[in-house]
Amino acid sequence: MGLEEYFPVWNQLTSGERELLLGTAVKRTAPKGALLHSGSADCVGLFVLRSGQLRAFILSDEGKEITIYRLFERDVCLFSASCMMKNIQFDVDVEAEKDTEMWVVPADVYKRLMDGSLAVANYTNQLMASRFSEVMWLVEQIMWKSFDKRLAEFLLEESALNDGNTLKITHEKIASHLGTAREVVTRMLRYFQSEGMVSLARGTVELTDRKRLQALVK
Repeated sequence: MGLEEYFPVWNQLTSGERELLLGTAVKRTAPKGALLHSGSADCVGLFVLRSGQLRAFILSDEGKEITIYRLFERDVCLFSASCMMKNIQFDVDVEAEKDTEMWVVPADVYKRLMDGSLAVANYTNQLMASRFSEVMWLVEQIMWKSFDKRLAEFLLEESALNDGNTLKITHEKIASHLGTAREVVTRMLRYFQSEGMVSLARGTVELTDRKRLQALVK
């Protein structure tokens, strides 16, 4: 399937707009771990995912990361083309969490579409609002939710994404997702292990009592 099957509001574009997209969008593959976008000065273009998984995260001056949202098949990454929005600049990094296939629409091309198409402009505003909602939800989680609940929720989400109870992930990587120190993650995971909720081995976390983890989240 081509870009026309994955691009939002494709059916609401004119024939000229469709030709512009098909003539300028570039199909790209990214291996797991590749950094695809780095900060507001980097304006790669709009990402339209065909397959795989991306992670958008913020990096502090001290080098601490926190995941703000993830992108999956048919999702669109807007902040990788943030330069087209004059009054909005986001220092957001984007990396591939899995081998990913996508189309990259040049930022200037998407800006032309957004300026000329009400459907694209409306979709962009809806997408921006959705991303802001996710960021605000994250802020609320950090401010008001205890870390044991956040960690339990993260482990359950990772389990669902990987379709299994054994997660191949380091304590350092979990800390990057949750915006905390590795030592904090290790301490809480060891507590979870002492309570029989997880089993720890080098580079892996196995969920051994999902019901208790789910109860902890509530």
